[in-house]
Amino acid sequence: MSLFLGFDTSNYTTSVALYNSTTGKMASSRKLLTVAEGTIGLRQSDALFMHITRLPDIISALGDIRDSRLDAVAASTRPREVDGSYMPCFLAGKSQAESIASILGLPFYSFSHQQGHIAAGAWSAGSPELSNNELLALHVSGGTTEFLHVIPSQNIITAERIGGTTDLAAGQLIDRCGNLLGLSFPSGPALETLALSSISKEYYLPRADGINFSISGIENKIKDKLASGTSAEDIAAFTIRSVCELLCRALKAAVQIYPGIPILCVGGVMSNSIIRREIETRFGAVFAKPEFSSDNAAGIALLAALAHKGSGGYQ
Repeated sequence: MSLFLGFDTSNYTTSVALYNSTTGKMASSRKLLTVAEGTIGLRQSDALFMHITRLPDIISALGDIRDSRLDAVAASTRPREVDGSYMPCFLAGKSQAESIASILGLPFYSFSHQQGHIAAGAWSAGSPELSNNELLALHVSGGTTEFLHVIPSQNIITAERIGGTTDLAAGQLIDRCGNLLGLSFPSGPALETLALSSISKEYYLPRADGINFSISGIENKIKDKLASGTSAEDIAAFTIRSVCELLCRALKAAVQIYPGIPILCVGGVMSNSIIRREIETRFGAVFAKPEFSSDNAAGIALLAALAHKGSGGYQ
C-alpha cells in the first residue's frame, strides 16, 4: 500500500488529503475560512492564522492514520509555477507538511496550487491520463482566471499561461455581485440559484484581445442594472452569462491556436452548472467534479504519488 499526504492552504480553504495509489482511493478533509458578513475577502495574515489554528482538526477529520505507513508528504507552496509567485497563506500547509516529513523521515514534495487544481481536475473527471498529456486548461476561480497550455514533463505538470483576465478574476466579479445583492461570501452557489430562476438571456461582452480580456466592465454594467431596479434573479443571470460568454469567446480563440487537444476546466467558478453546460456543449470540455473544482488538497496528494514514482520511490 502506498499512501501520500497532501496539504493545500489557499486563501479561503484549509484542505488535507490522503491518497492511496494502490487502491486509487482518496480521503479528503477541508473547511472554508470564515469571512465576516458583508465582506468579500480576508487579509493574508488572517488567512494564515486561521489555517494554522484549523489544521489539527482538519487532519483529525481524515480519520485515524496513526498505523498507516506514509510514503511521502506534499504541500502547495505558491499559487502558480512561476518565478515570484507567492502568498503567505501557503506557509501554513508547507510548514505542517515539512514538519511531518522531517519527523517521519519521509520525502517532501512541493507543488503549486494551480498544479494541484489541474491534477485533481483530471483525476476527478475520470480521466487521470489527461494530466500526462498536452492539454488546454481553464483555471477559473476567486483569485485566478487563466487559460493554460499544459505540457507534462517527468511526471510534473508544466502550465504556461496563454491568456486570461487582465484585471478582475471571474470569481471576484461573482463575489462582488453577490455582495451587492446581499449574499454571503463566497457567493457562487447562491448566485447560481438566483440565476437559474431567471429567464433572461442577456449578457455583456467587454473588449478582448484574443485570449486576453478584461472583466471589470461587466461589474460596471451590474451596478447600472442594480441602480435601475433590475431584479436580483436577472442580475445574477446577467453576471453568470456574461462570464460564460467571455470564457467561450476566449476559448474559441485558444482552440484555433492549439487545435485538437483536450480541454480541462478547473477552479470553483467552473462548478457552475450554467457555465459548465455551455462549455461542454460548445467545446466538449472535461470538467472536474464539483467537489474537486474548488480548492482542495487532492491534487497535491496525487502529484506526490507521481513525483515519488518518478524518483523510484515505488513501482
